[in-house]
Amino acid sequence: MSKRITMSVLAVLLAAAPAVAAPICSDSRQGLYTSFSVEFGAPYTEQEMNELDLKRLKQLGVDATDVERWSGCLRAYVRTPNGIEMQFYDPNTFQRVQ
Repeated sequence: MSKRITMSVLAVLLAAAPAVAAPICSDSRQGLYTSFSVEFGAPYTEQEMNELDLKRLKQLGVDATDVERWSGCLRAYVRTPNGIEMQFYDPNTFQRVQ
């Protein structure tokens, strides 16, 4: 019986434990927004999106070597004086998130 209680308590604690700290990159704009777009041709591939995101970060002065969309964010590998570091950016504003 006590083994069952211990397992139940362990399950509750694991469920309540915070997940690996990942940044949240959701659309945090407030108010009313509308958009209109016209598209010609095929949509961008994932690789093309990553290349465009990499170019945009470089234009903003981020010394990124690789970028990918991950969990709603841009996950960039950035050269720093201490080596290459993983950093996260908002895909809409290209601002760094913690």
